[in-house]
Amino acid sequence: MDVRQAIKERRSIRKYQNRVVEEKILAEVLEAARLAPSANNRQDWRFVAVKDREQIDKLVSATGQSFIGTAPIVIAGVALNPERVMRCEVPAYAVDVAIAMTNITLAATANGLGTCWIGSFDQVEVKRILEIPEEYKVVQLMPLGYPDEKPEARSRKPLAEVVSYDKF
Repeated sequence: MDVRQAIKERRSIRKYQNRVVEEKILAEVLEAARLAPSANNRQDWRFVAVKDREQIDKLVSATGQSFIGTAPIVIAGVALNPERVMRCEVPAYAVDVAIAMTNITLAATANGLGTCWIGSFDQVEVKRILEIPEEYKVVQLMPLGYPDEKPEARSRKPLAEVVSYDKF
């Protein structure tokens, strides 16, 4: 599947098949994150691929979202320099990790996998579970696996409502 098709077919998946993700496909998905652009090419990130069932169950408790427990893998996108702010006054870590996790989403979709952005979680508890040092920040959790549902596409605003040319 090409990238345009992956963008169109991507859905937030909240139910996964009880099926192992092949190591080759997982490596390809994680490679997509590694290749993502970042501010000054610093790559101030780390991706924790959680496959251990007990660890995933603990993450379910830290998120309060039981559906992530149906995924065979949960990926944590971690910022290694959460204090860094770009010249434009936007935190670099949030942008950089979001770009990399978007690459994961598109690579997953292209390989027949599903994902869902998880931003609702207990930061302190997730760091404790995954043994992430206190000075780092978990930006996102993302379940990954073969979808066991096929949600319809959600409506999007027309291009004219979200794009301007030459000025706002």
